[in-house]
Amino acid sequence: MKRLVIAMGAVLCMCTANAQLKTPAPSPSQIVKQEFGLSSIELSYSRPGVKGRKVFGDLVPYGKVWRTGANGATVLTFGDEVTIGGTKIPAGKYGLLSIPDKDNWTIIISKQTDVTSPAAYKQEQDVVRFTASVKKARKKAENFTIQFNDLNPTSLQLQILWDKSEVSFPITTDVDSKVMASIEKAMKSEKPPYFQAAVYYMENGKDLNQALEWFNKAVEQNPNAFWVQYQWANCLAKLGKKTEARAASTRSRELAMEQKNEDYVRLNDKFLKELGK
Repeated sequence: MKRLVIAMGAVLCMCTANAQLKTPAPSPSQIVKQEFGLSSIELSYSRPGVKGRKVFGDLVPYGKVWRTGANGATVLTFGDEVTIGGTKIPAGKYGLLSIPDKDNWTIIISKQTDVTSPAAYKQEQDVVRFTASVKKARKKAENFTIQFNDLNPTSLQLQILWDKSEVSFPITTDVDSKVMASIEKAMKSEKPPYFQAAVYYMENGKDLNQALEWFNKAVEQNPNAFWVQYQWANCLAKLGKKTEARAASTRSRELAMEQKNEDYVRLNDKFLKELGK
């Protein structure tokens, strides 16, 4: 009886050990969060490997809905409204599906966020579907990869890579109208953000005279801010006011030296050199 109890205890220990065993996932999951526009995009997907297999046209059949990854559904979460394939998509969570083919893929943004097989897909839940061409990747991607490239304030490319294939498509967002509305509202507040508004106007082709007016007020608010003086100098130069621009940049350099900010010392040195031409 004692031996039986010991044997049963040994089996129980082995079962417990097996229950606690953890091994690497064959298709690891990944979450990517990208700041974009005035909000962000979050991507959740799994990354299978090629592992010597023929991928497209075999492991991933042509002409069938694919979850665009492995394991669970691939999900995109938009923090603000975006435009994909010519369609405006409200902020929210969506499934990223695709129908691969040899030369083109059908990309699908769906309200469904749980599609893991073609049988679960419902076309009436599509938000938008469009065609994207397949390119030969510069470098073989052993692991399935979705990433964001060519990022700027209003657009980016969502790029899909696996094996020797590459598919990408643009995502855009409206920033300007929202920022302009925000500036208009903020300027009516007790503490208007003169500096931020002026920089936005200057860098986005808005009224430079209005930008200069705000820069003047920003300098009055914070006369020892070398970064404000530097941008003020830039605005003055764009308006052809070289003498004033030189004075503002010189003051910015002096303040940067006092506050031991070598980056702005160099920026002003370069600015003054270019201004002298």
